[in-house]
Amino acid sequence: MWKKLFSISLLLLCSAWVSAQEFNCKVTIMRDKIIGAGVDPQLFTGMQRAVADFMNTRRWTTDEYASTERIECNIFINLISNNVGGDPNTFSGTFSIQASRPIYNSGYTSTIVNFVDKDFTFNYSQFNPLNFDDNRVNGIDALSSNLTAILAYYAYIVLAMDNDSYAPSGGTALLKRAQNIVNNAPEGKGISGWKAVENNRNRYWIVDQLLNQRFQDVRNFWYTMHREGLDSMYIKPVEARSRILTGLKKLYQVNKENPSSILMQFLFNAKSDEIIHLVEMAPKSERQQYISLLAVLDVPNSPKYNALK
Repeated sequence: MWKKLFSISLLLLCSAWVSAQEFNCKVTIMRDKIIGAGVDPQLFTGMQRAVADFMNTRRWTTDEYASTERIECNIFINLISNNVGGDPNTFSGTFSIQASRPIYNSGYTSTIVNFVDKDFTFNYSQFNPLNFDDNRVNGIDALSSNLTAILAYYAYIVLAMDNDSYAPSGGTALLKRAQNIVNNAPEGKGISGWKAVENNRNRYWIVDQLLNQRFQDVRNFWYTMHREGLDSMYIKPVEARSRILTGLKKLYQVNKENPSSILMQFLFNAKSDEIIHLVEMAPKSERQQYISLLAVLDVPNSPKYNALK
C-alpha cells in the first residue's frame, strides 16, 4: 500500500491499471570464451530467452504491480567454460545483476543492486523449462536447480532492496525467502556460494547480514538515502543531501564493529557514484569529514573520494 501511495502521482496519466509481474529484466549471455566448443549456438539463444522469461513472467510476490512499477533489471551471464565434469551442457562463469528504481519527481533512476557473483556453475538443457519451487529449492538435479536457485535468490534480494527503499525494513519477508533458498540450496560437485564456510563474501553472507540486527543501521540508511533523501531532492535538495551524508556516520560505526563485511561493499557497489556526486555538491569546507568516512567504508573507491578534496 505504501508503495502505491508513493507512486500514485506517476499513474495519474494512465487511464487504467494494468497488472504485471515485478520485473522488466533484460538478459545478456556472453559466450566468447567457449566459441568452437562444439555446443549448438541455438542453445545460448534459448538460454537467454529462458532466463528472461523466468524472471519476467513468474509472480514473485502477491503484490499488484502496474507496468510502470516493474523493476528495471539487467542480468549479464559471462560463460567462461563448459564441459564441466564432462557434460557439455554444464557451464561455469560469472553472474552479474543490476537493478534500479525511479526517483520521485524526476526522470532519474537510482541503482539499488549492482553485484557480480563469481560462484556460478549450472547445467542448462535447451528443451527443459526452468522450474523453481520455494518448497523444493534443490529440485531433482543439483546443477540444473542451481541456475534457478541463483536466479530466484537474486530476484528476492532485488525485491527486498526495492521494498527497503520505500519503507523501513520493508523487504524483510523477501529476505527470508532468499535465506530459505540459501538454507535449502542445491549441493554437489562444482556448486559453491551457498555455505558460510566457503568464504565470507558469498550469497550466504549477503542475506545473513541483511537480516542480522548488527547491520540494521545499514538498512535504515538505505531507507533514508532513498525515501528521505533522493526522493526529496527536488523539493528540498540541501536537507535531502544532508540526511544522506549524515547517515554515513552510522555506516562508519557499523563498519567499525563489523570490518570487511560483504554488505558494506554490496551497498557501495550500487551507491558509490551517487554518493560521490552528493559529496561533490557539498561546500568544500564540509567535504573532508565525509571523504574521511568514505575512504574507510569503501576502500576500492577511496581514490575517487580523495579526488573531491
